[in-house]
Amino acid sequence: MLIDTHCHLDAAEFDPDRDRAVAAARAAGVEIQIVPAVEKDNFAAVLECCRRYPGCYPALGIHPMYVDRAQPVDIVALRAAVKQEKLVAIGEIGLDFFVPDYDREMQEFYFVEQLKVARDSDLPVLLHIRRAQDQVLKHLRRIHVCGGIAHAFNGSRQQADEFIKLGFRLGFGGAMTYPRATRLRELAATLPLEAIVLETDAPDMAPVWIGKGRNSSEALPRIAQTLAELRGISLEEVARETSVNACAVVKGLA
Repeated sequence: MLIDTHCHLDAAEFDPDRDRAVAAARAAGVEIQIVPAVEKDNFAAVLECCRRYPGCYPALGIHPMYVDRAQPVDIVALRAAVKQEKLVAIGEIGLDFFVPDYDREMQEFYFVEQLKVARDSDLPVLLHIRRAQDQVLKHLRRIHVCGGIAHAFNGSRQQADEFIKLGFRLGFGGAMTYPRATRLRELAATLPLEAIVLETDAPDMAPVWIGKGRNSSEALPRIAQTLAELRGISLEEVARETSVNACAVVKGLA
């Protein structure tokens, strides 16, 4: 069994063939997909997607690149959804300082408020982090959540160790398959296996063999094979251990 811990199955890119995409993922051995929201306006689509497809589990949250479309009342809506729906995580949330001049203060406001929701509801978080590893860690040390996944991890080994200390697993996906991603591949090869989970971020972050095409959970076995080769272990061990890791941190999957 394989678990895709980050797949935007509700995205418009899947509208023409979502049924086929899910069937192909299941045929490839991907039995579970976590589907995170990015803003309040797609909460309903994420929930409906997960109701429709067995093996799909919802996470709701406001992505840092969508905070300019958010209102504080959206946090109230998120708290209500936690009580009304069977969520497995709060996400996708975090900080993104890659884009110049994007409102950092607003990002931090929504990140902090959503960490409080996760803390109060005892749910893990799915973190989006770009050029903001230390800032995210600062907030996690102040607002204690029950762990989660640092999605598309691309920090240093020291930062990785700090996330692990806080109860997080680190998500590795298509970026790891590019031979030039030497630092990321070194992390994938040397981090404790119990700290790693697999993901696609579909339809984005396609692996090297897809290039600029649409990514999907169907690609996860080949991504897992890359991790197996980097570590010198079997695909079966990668599949087993990363699935155990995912279920340990996202307990609603168990």
